[in-house]
Amino acid sequence: ATGSIAAAGTLGALIPPSILLILYGIFVQVPINQLFVGGSIIGIITALSYVLIIIGRVLYNPELAPRIDETPPLSERIAKLLDTWPIVILVLLVLGGMFSGLFTATEAAAVGALLALIFAAVRGQLTKEATWRSIVDTLSTTGTLFIISVGANLLTRFLALTGTSELIASTIIGLELSGAALLVGITVLYLLLGMFLEPLGAMLLTLPVLLPILDKANIDLIWFGIFLVKLLEVGMITPPIGINVFVIKSAVGDIASLGTIFRGVLWFIVADLAVVALIIAAPEIITYLPSLMAN
Repeated sequence: ATGSIAAAGTLGALIPPSILLILYGIFVQVPINQLFVGGSIIGIITALSYVLIIIGRVLYNPELAPRIDETPPLSERIAKLLDTWPIVILVLLVLGGMFSGLFTATEAAAVGALLALIFAAVRGQLTKEATWRSIVDTLSTTGTLFIISVGANLLTRFLALTGTSELIASTIIGLELSGAALLVGITVLYLLLGMFLEPLGAMLLTLPVLLPILDKANIDLIWFGIFLVKLLEVGMITPPIGINVFVIKSAVGDIASLGTIFRGVLWFIVADLAVVALIIAAPEIITYLPSLMAN
């Protein structure tokens, strides 16, 4: 159970509004709404692969999900479902407005924040303490992203001025690797980085080096953005430093050991790697709808 929750937590990196996709789009200067469409497709495929893993494991070993004898009354379940209406409205308005072209990704973020404040006020949850905590958390997150972005921008300029990025790109292209071999190498690189680095830092620190290589190899940047975020997503549950695993461990306390949670996510890592292989083998899964939007 803890493994499935930790793995499911990675889906937020692909499904809009993903901070990783937004920052990638800003850094690489590609349309964020196209990234969101491609990310949604792979997010759905990933979720389905997780469902298949869970069903397969439970069929093989029913003790993993024992049947519940007592179920809540239908009225209680309907009441709980109706209680989620603010989330449904928020998602539909923000994503619908963005995909329809009514507003940009940045404007969608502002609309989402305003709607969240309105819903919190309507439900009586907009207390002074909650408001202050939200402001502090927002400033902390924004400040962190700003510092990382400035560092990545300085690194990009340094590599460009010294010719380092061009040298690395020319050297790798000179090896005359096939496209598949290049992508396998990038996959291994990010899987290793994901074991030790936070996803955002890993992305912004490596993109300045990889972008010239991608340009020379004629790799679609929309496709690569989804591919990259998917790899970073795998790193969020990969030992020894799977961020999501440690978050789940802090939430459950002594109910489950760290080793138990890591063992639980192994099956989902297999599913993730299968999705990565699918992305490489059939890039049209990602690029088809974004290309329609571009046209």
